[in-house]
Amino acid sequence: MSNHSHHVTHSRRSALQILAVTAGTWGLGGPILSPAFAQTAAKASASAKAPELLRIGYQKSAANLVILKQQGALEKRFAHSKVSWIEFPAGPQLLEALSVGSLEFGLTGDSPPVFAQAAGKDLVYVGAEPPKPDSSAILVLKDSPLKTLADLKGKKVALQKGSSAHYLLVAAVEKAGLQWADIQPIYLTPADARAAFERKSVDAWAIWDPFYSATELQIQARALSTGRGLSSNNSFYLASRSFATQHAEAVVALFEELTRADRFVQENRPQAIKLISEFSGLDAGVVSLFLQRRPPSPVGPLAASTQKDQQKVADAFLKLGLIPKAVQVADIVWTAPRKA
Repeated sequence: MSNHSHHVTHSRRSALQILAVTAGTWGLGGPILSPAFAQTAAKASASAKAPELLRIGYQKSAANLVILKQQGALEKRFAHSKVSWIEFPAGPQLLEALSVGSLEFGLTGDSPPVFAQAAGKDLVYVGAEPPKPDSSAILVLKDSPLKTLADLKGKKVALQKGSSAHYLLVAAVEKAGLQWADIQPIYLTPADARAAFERKSVDAWAIWDPFYSATELQIQARALSTGRGLSSNNSFYLASRSFATQHAEAVVALFEELTRADRFVQENRPQAIKLISEFSGLDAGVVSLFLQRRPPSPVGPLAASTQKDQQKVADAFLKLGLIPKAVQVADIVWTAPRKA
């Protein structure tokens, strides 16, 4: 075997070992990866060809990515790559950019990848964080007469089309014993939805953190329901298929850095609040509440239970005719390359 072949085989073997460790940690729900993981990931990353470009799509809700951005961690880890950060108001816009080749990697909630897959976009799920059911809610103003989900009948509900809030509302309508046609969905970006909500142009708003926390604290909005019992509110890391295929070791290194960022959030809460607040312009109290509702969020490959959850999301949208065709989530779940 030539030195080059041996090097490639070793790199791939390292990546597979790391993914096996991550998958095991993930299955147990452990928030901290072992030092051995860190060392192996570092070796695999160092021995792999670095991507020339690493363009990362993120949102204000992406705590792990925001921490890495603020600390300059990926610029250090990928010293020979041009790392750039592009912020998006929500997942659908982020995945559109990913699908047209403007990004390599990004984070969204559960619904955007379903709409993207149904539209034939060429992207793959590479990783996930644990469920965050308390981090999203259907909000009403404090003086609203609405008391239960059933009270949404005939009402205008603001939401970002194709976002995690879309599935949250679908699940809420079903739980209330209503039909989708019983409500009036008003599709707005989070900023426009907040304005419409405050001026009472809509009766309710399906939204996620940190917008949820900001609205709750600033105008004393109340939650008609959180995601608990409705939606797991999973967060997914997606990549272009070409990036995931050509840079498996970089994906593994990203998992490790993201998990380290999460550990920083858990163990250094005041500093994490300061970094996220400085980035987002959000009040420290808002960031604190947002992080309180967010469980430890290490990053690893998609567990079987997460894939099953995501298939439920896809099937719910198909049933309502909100996506044009059935999709199998498993078809676009990335796995590490195997030895030839």
